Amino acid sequence: MSYVIAMPEMVETAATGLAGIGSTISAANAAAAAQTTAVLAAGADEVSAAIAAVFGTHGQAYQAVSAQAAAFHNQFVQALNFGSGAYAATEAANASPLQTLQHDVLGVINAPTEALVGRPLIGNGANGQTVNGVGQPGGPGGILFGHGGNGGNGTNPGAPGGAGGPAGLIGNGGMGGQGGIGGPGGAGGRGGWLIGAGGAGGAGGAGGIGGAGGNAPLLGHGGAGGAGGSDATGFGGYGGAGGRGGRLEGVGGAGGAGGAGLTDGGYGGAGGSAPSLGHGGAGGAGGSASGASGVGGLGGHGGKGGWLHGNGGTGGAGGDATGAGGQGGHGGDAGTAGVFGNGGHGGQGGTALLGTGGDGGGSGNSGMIGDGGDGGNGGAGSIRGGNGGDGGNVKLLGGGGAGGMGGAASAGTGGAGGNGGGTGIFANGGAGGMGGAGSVAGGNGGNGGSSGIVFGGGGKGGNAGNGGANGGNGGNAVFIGNGGNGGNGTGGGHGGSAGLAGPFGHSGVNGSP
Repeated sequence: MSYVIAMPEMVETAATGLAGIGSTISAANAAAAAQTTAVLAAGADEVSAAIAAVFGTHGQAYQAVSAQAAAFHNQFVQALNFGSGAYAATEAANASPLQTLQHDVLGVINAPTEALVGRPLIGNGANGQTVNGVGQPGGPGGILFGHGGNGGNGTNPGAPGGAGGPAGLIGNGGMGGQGGIGGPGGAGGRGGWLIGAGGAGGAGGAGGIGGAGGNAPLLGHGGAGGAGGSDATGFGGYGGAGGRGGRLEGVGGAGGAGGAGLTDGGYGGAGGSAPSLGHGGAGGAGGSASGASGVGGLGGHGGKGGWLHGNGGTGGAGGDATGAGGQGGHGGDAGTAGVFGNGGHGGQGGTALLGTGGDGGGSGNSGMIGDGGDGGNGGAGSIRGGNGGDGGNVKLLGGGGAGGMGGAASAGTGGAGGNGGGTGIFANGGAGGMGGAGSVAGGNGGNGGSSGIVFGGGGKGGNAGNGGANGGNGGNAVFIGNGGNGGNGTGGGHGGSAGLAGPFGHSGVNGSP
């Protein structure tokens, strides 16, 4: 037995297209009728008149056939339109009984658990409402299957958003509600006990803290933290922390961004961790500060990667400071990796147009096998550039992370480059970061990281920033490997010393002054 599936929308579209084709053909036939049905004779003789008559007769016959084809075409289009309407009417007639049947069946299935514990067996939780200006929590999802309901929004000053509802066995947690002015966002709901992601945290009201992301118990990703609320007259709210990934598998949730403020930007939320298999969540960015002597918010720390496999989360960028004498926020430190995985990268330091740039965040260390993360770059400033963060170290096999670059200073001293990561057993040292340029003095280059104990080369020292500064020293090799070259100095600054070689290898080259 064969089955036919018809979609009324597709049938209606086809009928419209065919109607357009018929109109085009009819217009072409009408335009050609005058020239083809009454053909003029080429000459005054009888032969020319007879030939013209034959062609005219053919043209008239063609027009007659075309008229019949156009009538058939119109009837076909009308049939398609009728069929589309019939299919749509049949679907509409069947939908109501099926919906009623579904509702009745679920009612029978859910009745025992609702009577015993007040919770359905299958179904999504109800969304929370706003009662007297306060956000109410979302309802829990079905015990067997169903997503948690979203939390209600707070509307009164200082009122919190409602928490997202938890899922049952399978399902995602609900999202937290937004807080009122100055109020915190609601926390995200827990994911399903077996499978399901945690819900995202709600955003804080103006100056309020973002809600934490929900956790995933076993299989699923952690929910993202809610953003902190901005406050143009005060302090920015802190971003919420990301939720933890599933204990068996799942990525940690990203931290929420800090809110912008006048005097201080809010701190970014920390990224969630991944317990076993999965990457750590990224830290949230710090909020900016717009007032005089304002301080940008610190970037959130990256989450830790899974102990078996997973990279550490990247640190959040520090917030910018746009007012006179401001200070950029420190970039967030990165998360470390597990047995197999790379360390996360440090967050970028915040910039300060009329003050001091923020330092770059430190990077995360690698797992037993993996590379250390790169240090965050320092933020640019007018008085001083921020220092670059140090590169991450290696535990066993891999490469050390590179140091972050120092931030430039338009009317002062550039920031120093971060040191490269090293150590481990079989590992190359990371390169030192380049110093930032400065109008008064450049920043010194960072030192290269040392090699692994058995094998590997030392990292190259970072070059000094323009404006006069010293290059970084090259990293040493321990046993088998070459020492790293020293970084170049600028403006009369010293070049970095060459790294020493191990018993099997060559020493590096000193940097140029």
